[in-house]
Amino acid sequence: MNIDNFEHRRIKAGEVTLHAVIGGTGSPLVLIHGFPQTWWEWRHVMPQLAEHHTVIAVDLRGAGHSDKPQGGYDKRTLAADVHAVMSALGYEKYAVCGHDIGGMTALALALTHRDAVTHLAVLDASQPGWSGWEANSHKEKVWHFAFHMQRDLPEMLIQGREREYVSAFIYDRAYDVGAHPAADIDTFAQSLAQPGNLRGGLEWYRTFPQDHENAKRWKQDPLTIPVLALGGEHSYGARMVPMLEEFAVEVSGGSISGCGHWLAEEHPNELTERLLEFLSR
Repeated sequence: MNIDNFEHRRIKAGEVTLHAVIGGTGSPLVLIHGFPQTWWEWRHVMPQLAEHHTVIAVDLRGAGHSDKPQGGYDKRTLAADVHAVMSALGYEKYAVCGHDIGGMTALALALTHRDAVTHLAVLDASQPGWSGWEANSHKEKVWHFAFHMQRDLPEMLIQGREREYVSAFIYDRAYDVGAHPAADIDTFAQSLAQPGNLRGGLEWYRTFPQDHENAKRWKQDPLTIPVLALGGEHSYGARMVPMLEEFAVEVSGGSISGCGHWLAEEHPNELTERLLEFLSR
């Protein structure tokens, strides 16, 4: 299936309407992007996944062609948005895969909608609620956490320079820089420059203190569904597994070699194979 054959829809999800890109047949799998990206981050893996699953790639509130309300950017609410989309599509049970901020949202979704999520895959993202969260958040490689959490200042510095910021942000976290052509950088930058999207994306970070407290409480009842935890060798790597073991009892995964933060773009074939094998359990 070609990516151009997927259907684009705007779906009412409670108080907001989200943009979703849908295609394929089989059991449902929802894909959740991170910052500073949109559903387009999954473009290389969606066609192969759609040969086995009905794939739903969403734009989170505050991104892409989804609504950008003033509030509701904590991960519990983002997760509720995604669940509402899946319910509107008629899916009572589904698998979820998230990367970066989307990985945080995917974990929150599994923890708060336990009767709905059958499989959880989390890709290269530190997790609110993790015992190492606070120490990790002070490391140089995640300097953007503190910057994005500032009120108003990031908007003032980034607005009008979205292309420069997105380019630096992506290449700084890439291992295979050739996997990120200029045209794709432009796509993400143009989306971030749409009215409301810069503020929306930054608000995902400003809720981190609330997200951390929520997740510490949720993890007291560990997940029993299968969990796949994958990191890029030159990013979180195999550390994703013990991180997710704090939230779930059945965790597999590890590291993808020769890869930075952007698994779906730097190693789409290996990621697809590992996801399909995991989802077949």
